[in-house]
Amino acid sequence: MSTVTTAPRRQGRGGRERILAAAAQLFAAQGINATGMEQVAEQAPVSKRTLYAHFRTKSELVVAHLHDLASAGHTLGSVLTREDIPARERVLALFAPLPADAAPVRGCPFIDAAAEFPDPESAVHSYAREQKLLMVRLVTALVTELGCREPAALAEQLVTLADGAASRAMVLGEPDYGRHARAAAEILLDNALPDTD
Repeated sequence: MSTVTTAPRRQGRGGRERILAAAAQLFAAQGINATGMEQVAEQAPVSKRTLYAHFRTKSELVVAHLHDLASAGHTLGSVLTREDIPARERVLALFAPLPADAAPVRGCPFIDAAAEFPDPESAVHSYAREQKLLMVRLVTALVTELGCREPAALAEQLVTLADGAASRAMVLGEPDYGRHARAAAEILLDNALPDTD
C-alpha cells in the first residue's frame, strides 16, 4: 500500500509570507484560475483556517500577490523608478531579456490577472488597471524629461510595445523577444526628440 506524504504544517509567524510565496509559485506555474485555495494552503503550508484568516477571498489573495510583485520590483515597470539609470535607458529597459533561468516564460502579471478576472469592476482587474496606468504615467515623465515631443502619445506607444513584447515572449516561450520591440522603441524615441539643427 502506497502512502501520500504532505509537507508538515509550520507553526508560528510568517504564514502570510508563506501563503504569498506559495501563491506566486502556483500562479506562475499553472495560472490564477487553475490554482485553488486549498492548493495554496497545502503548498504554503498552512491550515485553510490560517489562509482564510489572512485572505478572506481568492480575489484578496490575488490582489495581495500583485501588490507584492509590484512592491518587490518584480514587474516590467520596476526599472522606471530607478534613479541610478538615465531616463532613456530606463525606458529601453522595459524591453530587456528575461533572466536566462526564467522558466516558464511569463508575460506581464497584471495583464495575465486582468485576463483571468475580466470583470472591470472586480478588485483584481481594477488593481491591474491601476498598475498599467501608473506605468504609462512613469514613462510619460521619463520621455518628458528627455524632451520628447508629444510625451503622452509617445508613452502610450512605448508601453503598448512593452506589453505586446511581454505577451509574445510568454506565448512563444522566448525570453529575449523584447529585442524586437526595443528596436522599434529606439526609433520612436529618436523620432520624438526635437531637431538639434
